[in-house]
Amino acid sequence: MNLIKPIKSALISVYHKENLDTITQLLKQFDVHIYSTGGTQQFLESQGAKVTSIESLTGYPSILGGRVKTLHPKVFGGILARKDNSEDAQQTEQYEIPTFDLVIVDLYPFEKTVESQASDSEIIEKIDIGGISLIRAAAKNFKDVAIIAAQSQYRLLIEMLEKNNGGTTLEDRKLLATHAFATSSHYDSHIFNYFNQHTQLTQLRVSFKEGKVLRYGENPHQKGVFFGNLYDMFEQLNGKELSYNNLVDVEAAIALVEEFEQTAFVIVKHTNACGVAIAETPLEAYQKAFACDTISAFGGVIATNRPVDLVTALELNKLFFEVLIAPSFHPEALGTLNSKKNRIILQQLQPLKNTAQYKTLLNGVLWQEKDNVVENEQQFKNITEKIPTKNEIKALEFALKICKHTKSNTIILANENVLIASGVGQTSRVDALEQAIEKAKHFGFSLQGAVMASDAFFPFPDCVEIAHKAGITAVVQPGGSVKDVDSIDYCNKNKVAMVFTGVRHFKH
Repeated sequence: MNLIKPIKSALISVYHKENLDTITQLLKQFDVHIYSTGGTQQFLESQGAKVTSIESLTGYPSILGGRVKTLHPKVFGGILARKDNSEDAQQTEQYEIPTFDLVIVDLYPFEKTVESQASDSEIIEKIDIGGISLIRAAAKNFKDVAIIAAQSQYRLLIEMLEKNNGGTTLEDRKLLATHAFATSSHYDSHIFNYFNQHTQLTQLRVSFKEGKVLRYGENPHQKGVFFGNLYDMFEQLNGKELSYNNLVDVEAAIALVEEFEQTAFVIVKHTNACGVAIAETPLEAYQKAFACDTISAFGGVIATNRPVDLVTALELNKLFFEVLIAPSFHPEALGTLNSKKNRIILQQLQPLKNTAQYKTLLNGVLWQEKDNVVENEQQFKNITEKIPTKNEIKALEFALKICKHTKSNTIILANENVLIASGVGQTSRVDALEQAIEKAKHFGFSLQGAVMASDAFFPFPDCVEIAHKAGITAVVQPGGSVKDVDSIDYCNKNKVAMVFTGVRHFKH
């Protein structure tokens, strides 16, 4: 049977006092003996509760500027004592140690202190010692003690007390212990990561407090969960719940559109851009991006770095798309876009902050820094007799930004403000180029005077030859092939400008 164990005594030591008043009133109602210290004790007493101070229990005051308050055998003995162990019972009686049925702790806000860019000394002082020890002790002894390890769990405790008339069941206490160890491990992970910024041990700690269960994963037969807080990143203004695939494409669209300072629109399908353009106005940028590939844009994910006005919304409304992301929306534009109930409209509240990428494989995890490098004219090394013109340089810079965010092997064909066509995810660079040329022809684009960007070097001169014959006049690539000279010779003979960057942008 899942017996209800009444709570007769509680130890409370919290940093945040908000919402503690309801619990205080419940504990008073059930005549619970409360032990506390410092500011928590003062708060509880202000709520009319009778409180025994930890100092009077231990015979020691809070010392070392508050660093030591609860670290004492009379506190931890009362938490760790096993009620069904006769030796434990004998010792608690011998040393006059009161036992506790409930421990409520709220840790110092270490994570938020780091995020606030506080000084090292302020951050170190927010490493909780007593609190984390209380949590682990109470969670270990869950058979006898209920542990509340964070303010977010107050509501859960209130529900349990009301349901069980001031008590908890073993099932309740085991659930609370699980929450407690989640809290302590998350807390320690962030402390480790803070210190490891400087020591850089080859170890990995990743922890998120929140997880959102998705409808399914990449496919309906796969489970999926998003860990993190989407509402820090977005406000969803319309539409259905975001799916796993939506989230992947939203990340891809935002990562690309954030590369541009000018007014830009990006259309993404399966993480690859099928439309990218910059222009003077959002409407013009969207129209040019859509014209890149009017077929793939159907059901895509769209992102812009400018507010969406009514005239742009009216044009967008002609297309079926899954998601639209923008920094803001004019009210009348939002009214138009919300006309389709399932269409997802996201207002982006902050930029992407990820600095690392993770991938599970081979029964382990692969980690790498995020690719934050984008080359421009300053990094271009002219290696052909013909030097690119100013317009070609702008086009090469534009094409490289897209190339970096496209699946390898990739070739990008563009002018200075529009993606003309791309070859993506091909097993050879020649295949990627031929795919891009064919796509440009299909949508009626001329490649005369366009430029080409490649994510990696050309092992043979075939790509520059094919590109030149299609009308390409300038090329950007990392360089580094043992046969670079063959590509350079072809460009020199045919008056094609080519620059090297020295930076590869594989994306798998």
